[in-house]
Amino acid sequence: MVCLSTFAFSQTTATSQAASWAQVAKSSNPNYEASAARGKAFYSQTFTHNKDFPNCAACHTAYPAAQGKHAITGKNISPLAPSANADRFTEAGKTDKWFKRNCNDVLGRECSAEEKADFISYLIGVK
Repeated sequence: MVCLSTFAFSQTTATSQAASWAQVAKSSNPNYEASAARGKAFYSQTFTHNKDFPNCAACHTAYPAAQGKHAITGKNISPLAPSANADRFTEAGKTDKWFKRNCNDVLGRECSAEEKADFISYLIGVK
C-alpha cells in the first residue's frame, strides 16, 4: 500500500490530492476513475462500527460546507468542503492523518485509496 503522506507531500490542493489517491487506486485497478457520486454516497452511508460515529455527517453535518460539531465532545469543526474552508486538503500529511483517524472511527478500518479519491472528489464539488 502506498501512503499519500510519503507519496505526495508536495500536493497542496484538494484536486491534486484526489488525483494522487486516484493514481494509487489505478495501480491496483487500472479502470478506476474517481467519482463524486460514489464519494457523496460514501459520505452519507451509515456504518455499524461505532454508534457515536455512524457516518461522516455525524460530525461534519449533512452539508459538508457547514460548520460541524464533534459527536462526542461537541467541539466545533470547520467546514469540510474546500469551497467553505480554504485550508481543507492543503497539506497531504494532515489529510492522511485525519483520514486515518476518521476512517478508523467510522468504518473500523483505514479507507481505501478509491474511497479517499471519491470522497475528496465529492467535496470539491460542494458549494
